[in-house]
Amino acid sequence: MVDRQAERRWESLSPFELKNELIALAGERNGRNARALLNAGRGNPNWTATAPREAFFLLGSFGMAEARRDWDEWDGLAGVPREDGIAERMTAFLRDNADRPGAEQLSRSVAWGVDRLGFDPDAWVWELTDAVVGDHYPDPVRMLSHVERVVHAYLVKEVCDGHDPARPYDLFATEGGTAAMCYVFDSAVINGILRPEDTIALMTPIFSPYLEIPHLERYRFKTIEIAATKVNASGVHTWQYDLRELDKLSDPQVKAVFVVNPSNPPSVMLAPEALDRIVEISRTSNPGLTIITDDVYGTFVNGYRSLMSAAPRNTIGVYSFSKYFGATGWRLGVIAINQDNVFEEKLAALPRSDRDRLRERYGSISLEPEKIRFIDRLVADSRQVALNHTAGLSLPQQAQMALFALAELMDEENEYRHTCQAIVARRLHALVKGMGVPLPKDPLSAHYYAELDLLSFIGRTFGQEFATWLVHNYEPVDPVFRLAEKGSVVLLNGGGFDGPEWSVRVSLANLEMDAYEKIGTWLKEVVQGYKDEFDRS
Repeated sequence: MVDRQAERRWESLSPFELKNELIALAGERNGRNARALLNAGRGNPNWTATAPREAFFLLGSFGMAEARRDWDEWDGLAGVPREDGIAERMTAFLRDNADRPGAEQLSRSVAWGVDRLGFDPDAWVWELTDAVVGDHYPDPVRMLSHVERVVHAYLVKEVCDGHDPARPYDLFATEGGTAAMCYVFDSAVINGILRPEDTIALMTPIFSPYLEIPHLERYRFKTIEIAATKVNASGVHTWQYDLRELDKLSDPQVKAVFVVNPSNPPSVMLAPEALDRIVEISRTSNPGLTIITDDVYGTFVNGYRSLMSAAPRNTIGVYSFSKYFGATGWRLGVIAINQDNVFEEKLAALPRSDRDRLRERYGSISLEPEKIRFIDRLVADSRQVALNHTAGLSLPQQAQMALFALAELMDEENEYRHTCQAIVARRLHALVKGMGVPLPKDPLSAHYYAELDLLSFIGRTFGQEFATWLVHNYEPVDPVFRLAEKGSVVLLNGGGFDGPEWSVRVSLANLEMDAYEKIGTWLKEVVQGYKDEFDRS
C-alpha cells in the first residue's frame, strides 16, 4: 500500500506523470496476481478508420507507378509524378485495380473534389499523388491548396454544424493538436496578442497541460478559472457553466480564454446558452477577447458547433484528427483562423516599438513584413522564421488528412460517426453497470471520457458524515492508487485537471467493452472498502 505521504508528493504532479507511477504499481500487481493491466488513463482510441487508410496506401502504389513512369533508368530509383494527364492515368489505374482495397474509396474521393469543390482534375490528382510520394517541400508552406479546401469543408460540416462562415477560415496544417497549441501560445506572445503577466481565463476542468503551460517562464500569465459548477436536480454534475461564472470574461483585463469543447475530462460540450453568452461578451463588453478552442472531441456530439463558428472574429480554432479516426500516431492537426478576425487589428494597433521589433523579426521573409497575417506568422514562428521556406506539415501526412476528411464528407448518412458514438456509449453503459448506478443521459455529452466525482457520489449515497471522514483520513489520489493495487486498473485523478479533487477520469476509448464493467465493479469495491472502514471506526 502506498502511504499518504507518498500520495501527497505524487498528487503535485501532472496526472499524466502520476499515470506512470500507477502503471508501474499496476504492473507489479499484475505480475503478482496474473491479471491483465487495464490502462484507461489515456485517450488513445483502440479503433482505426479503415477506408481512408486503404485509399491512402493504394494512392501510394499509384504514386510509385507515376514516379517510375517519369524515370525508371536505375534499379531502386525513380523520378517524380508529372501533372499533365495524371487524372486520366489514375482513372485507368483504379479501373485495372478495382478489386484492391481502397480503390472505390480513392475514386470517390477524387470525384468529390472535382464535383463538389470544382477542382481541376489533373491539378487535384497531382497534388494528392505528389504529396503521398513526398518528393517536394510543402508548397504553400501553410497547407496544400486543394487539401486546405477539403479540410475547410470538413470543419464546416463536423465542428461548425454545417454553418458556412461569411468569410473563409485560413488553415495551417500542424503535427497534431499538440503542436498547434504550442504554436498558438508562442506566436500570440511573440506578436503581442498576449503578453507576459496578462490575465487569461481557463474553462475548467480542462486538459492538464493547459493548466501548466500558462505558468511557464516564457509566458507567466495570470490565470483565473471559469468553473463548470452546475449540477442537476439530483446533485449530479452536468459539467456546465453558470452564466454568472462566464461573466468573468466581460472584464477587458481578461485578454484570452482557453476552452476544450467538448471538455476534457468531463467530455461535455458547451450548452447553447453558454455558447451564446461567450459570443455576446466577445461582441459587447470584451470585444478584444481572444478565444482559443480545442475541438478535438466535437465529432462525437450531434449538432456540435464550435466557438470558431459562433464567434469567428475572436477565435483561434484547433482541431486534431487523432481521436475520431484512431490516428494519434499520424500527428494530424490544424489551426483555423477566420479571414475576418481581431488579430490583424491587434497587430496594426501595436505600439511603434513592437511594430519595429516585428518588422525586424519577419524582415527576412517579406519586403513588407508588417503585412504578414497572423496565421502566416504562426507558420514562420513554427520554424524560427529563418526556416520558413522549409516549414509545413509533411506532404504524406497532408494526403492522409485529406482522405480522412473526404471519408467523412462523403458519408452523408453519418454512419461512421454513429458507429464511433455507439462504441463509447456502450462502454459507458458497461462502466455504470459495473458501478451499479443509473446510466446518465445527456445529449450534450461526447462520452469519450467519464469524469466520476467519487466524493459527491459518496455524500449523496451514504451521507455527508462519511464523506467528511474520507477527506480527513485519505488523500484525493488514494482511489487511483487503490485501483492500481487492487485490480491493475490505471485511471487519472480528476483533480489534476482542476476538476473535483476526488474525481477520476476514465477513458472510454481505449479498452474492450468488458473491461469497463470490471473497472466499474472495482470502483464500487474501492468505495465499499472505505465505507467498511468508516463503519468500523
